[in-house]
Formats: sequence, C-alpha cells, structure tokens
Amino acid sequence: MAELVSFTVPTESDKTLLVWELSSGPTAEALRHSLLAVFSQFGLLYSVRVFPNAAVARPGFYAIIKFYSARDAHRARKACDQKQLFQNSPVKVRLGTKHKAVQHQALALNSSQCPELANYYFGFNGWSKRIIRLQDLSDLEERANEDTVPPLQKQSLKFFCALEVVLPSYECRSPGAGMAEEPLDTLEEGPLSFLMKRRTIQKLAIQKAVSDAFQKLLIVILESGKIAVEYRPCEEITDASTEDELQDLIQKFPRKLYFLH
Repeated sequence: MAELVSFTVPTESDKTLLVWELSSGPTAEALRHSLLAVFSQFGLLYSVRVFPNAAVARPGFYAIIKFYSARDAHRARKACDQKQLFQNSPVKVRLGTKHKAVQHQALALNSSQCPELANYYFGFNGWSKRIIRLQDLSDLEERANEDTVPPLQKQSLKFFCALEVVLPSYECRSPGAGMAEEPLDTLEEGPLSFLMKRRTIQKLAIQKAVSDAFQKLLIVILESGKIAVEYRPCEEITDASTEDELQDLIQKFPRKLYFLH
C-alpha cells in the first residue's frame, strides 16, 4: 500500500515514537544529539525532543521523536526497542498513543523545512523554484492615500511574491503565492535600516510563496520504494486574495499524479 507524505507538520500517532529509560548521566542536549544520530538512519526526522522524567519517577529522561513517514517510524521502533543503542542499558520504544480527538487543521511546514523534505525525497537537484513576480505593494498604498495621509506618518513595507516550484524529473509544477508586511516608522528608520528591512520583507514574501507551493504537493511512496508526486490545487491561495490583479499570475493545474520520467 502506498504511503502519502505531505509538506505539513506530522501529528499522526503512527509517525511519533516515545522513547524512555534514557540514562540520567548525559545532558538533555547530548541525548538529543545521540537520538538524532540513531533514528535519522531510518528516515528523515521532523523533530527530536527530550524531557526529564516526572519528579515521582526515577532520574532520567524520555524523548518524543517525530518522523515524516509512518513506515520509517515503524522500522525504527522495531529495530531500536529494547536495544542499548548509545547507553549501557536498553531503551524502550513505542509508537505514539492513538487518541480519538477532534481533527485539527494541518500546519504547513515552514520555508526551511519544505526544502529539507524535498531534498530528502527528490534530491538536491531534483527541484527548483522560479519567481514569476516579486512586487512592492508599499508604494501602491502610499499613492492611493497621498491626498489624505499626512507626511511622515508611519507607513508599512509590503511585498507580494508569485512563484512556482518545479520538479523537472516528474514534469510537475506547483504555483505558490505569499505576502509579507511590516510597519515602518519613517521618523526612526535610517537609509541603511530601511534597505535591510526591505530586503527582509522581500525574503519573507518569497519564503511564504515557497511554503504555499509545497502545500499543493503530496509525496507518494509506492510499495516498491519508488517515489511519485501528486499535485493538489487548493481552493484558496494564501495571502493573495486581496490583490485581484495578481491572482491571474497563479495558474491552477488539475489534480494529477506524476511519476519519475
């Protein structure tokens, strides 16, 4: 059966491992690095978090490890449970407890985690981004209000970015849009500070667009181990609905499954 891996924060219990009986000797940070080294051998990790045992328990630590893939989590549990790993005593490893809770909206991966996941499954040269348009909307607002806004009033920097993430080997393209804005005090900002803040807002808009583009992609892991990609156009494009004239820049594609060519 194929497994689907999305560009969202993994919250499923079958992607979460609980590790306990960790030694009290090393620090929590040292244990985190040791756990990262061991469990990353089974697949890409979203997070490794180490916590001290409760006061009523004996001294030591436990950890919560999240994988992007449920298959990787199952393999890691089977291989590491009741093994010494990096300490003198064995550790216990279990899958996360299943809860019949209300389904929460999936949280998108941030702009640094999306490329990390893409690099792992598609390779460093397996994808790229192409900026379609990067527009400064700050001056648009200023011109629209130039007759009513007093001079030297606080303004804001706003940038809109439209781009597409391209997977050449799969002949797949996913559009994304992002907008970033930050208040600007013209009385306090110097020229250098203004340029640095402008560059930061530009970068943030691009990052949001990259994350938005990846949200429309699903990684399909087939039973054979081969990778396919499914494109899922969203009903709404994040942060772009207020700019009607820029909506046409984002092309929506039909739902389709792309295999490696």
